[in-house]
Amino acid sequence: MEPLQILMIVLILAGIWAIVELALTIRRARSTVGEVDKAVGELNETLAETRPVVAKLDGALDELTPALSQVEPLLKSANIAVDALSANLVEVEAVVRDVAQVTGSVATAQEAVAGVADSASGAVQRILGKIKSPAADSDRVLKFVAESAPDADATGAPSEAPAGDDAPNPTRYYTYEDAASAASTTEGEDANA
Repeated sequence: MEPLQILMIVLILAGIWAIVELALTIRRARSTVGEVDKAVGELNETLAETRPVVAKLDGALDELTPALSQVEPLLKSANIAVDALSANLVEVEAVVRDVAQVTGSVATAQEAVAGVADSASGAVQRILGKIKSPAADSDRVLKFVAESAPDADATGAPSEAPAGDDAPNPTRYYTYEDAASAASTTEGEDANA
């Protein structure tokens, strides 16, 4: 055999092998293309299902556009309202500060008026000579006096009266008496008894 014939046989075998490999690759590619075609079909179905949803979202966005254009003026008016509220709070703080000052002034004026009234009262008492000492007040004693003499005993205390509708109801009142005169009255009553 000649080398040229051997070379031809080798080339024919290599060509057959290449054709077989090409056929196998095309077969694999065909199955891959079928799977891709199936995936594209499912993707088309999904897109067809999402088109109404996208249309609804588009309509909702169209409806929101005027509302969004109104949000900016609302935010501006809210900002103005907050600024006005801050200014009002500053004014309220100033008013509270002024009220505190006026209250302090009124308290000072009240103390001054009380001082003047006390001074005037003291002067009037000194002029009339009726200055009371604290010791004179402590010497005073509360004395029971009954208007109806038959119902009272010698000490001025009510006596035992008959109970019922026939019992007289005396009018009672209390008076203040100096301790010295009360003691002398009590001693005199004790001596008489």
